[in-house]
Amino acid sequence: MDLPAITPGLRLLGITGAPGVGKSTVARLLGLPVVPMDGFHYADVELVRRGLRDRKGAPETFDAPGYAALLGRVRAGEADVVAPMFERDLEQPIAGAVPVPPAGPVVTEGNYLLLDQPRWRAVRRQLDVVWHLHLDDGVRRERLVARHVEFGKTPEEARAWVARVDEANAALVGAAAARADLVIELSPEGVAPRRTPPA
Repeated sequence: MDLPAITPGLRLLGITGAPGVGKSTVARLLGLPVVPMDGFHYADVELVRRGLRDRKGAPETFDAPGYAALLGRVRAGEADVVAPMFERDLEQPIAGAVPVPPAGPVVTEGNYLLLDQPRWRAVRRQLDVVWHLHLDDGVRRERLVARHVEFGKTPEEARAWVARVDEANAALVGAAAARADLVIELSPEGVAPRRTPPA
């Protein structure tokens, strides 16, 4: 896949896009340290306390201020920064799982990097550049269903979750795409993406 070059001197690159678009895959292809937004999911026990368990994955189910604070530490070049990750087998965040080097470019990927809400604007302020990834919605939804099935849902449960939760989140992400520095159109065949400026 022909991805854009990383600008010299860049510290934090954000990769965003709707659920199932391939953010984690593109981040790994860059060969750089990755801080996943999903590590900042609230744990299920906290989602239950807040009455949000049935909306897991929506913007309000993440610790956005904590995420912004950790990115600020990364930007400052602090030593011994260790980010959380999200363990899909457990469907839970795990603290202290991803060591982040104090120098050089770092990637962070997640749905809501460009969301125009106070809790999320603080995240965007830490990022030098943000790429928004786009993929055909039909392909993206089928990927999501397959992922939910892989991690324990029945096909019927997976399709219902995608329709009720994931697609509402995808609409929020799509509405924020115009704030990206670059929009990258991905192909399910894996051919070179088409790069377009934001609308």
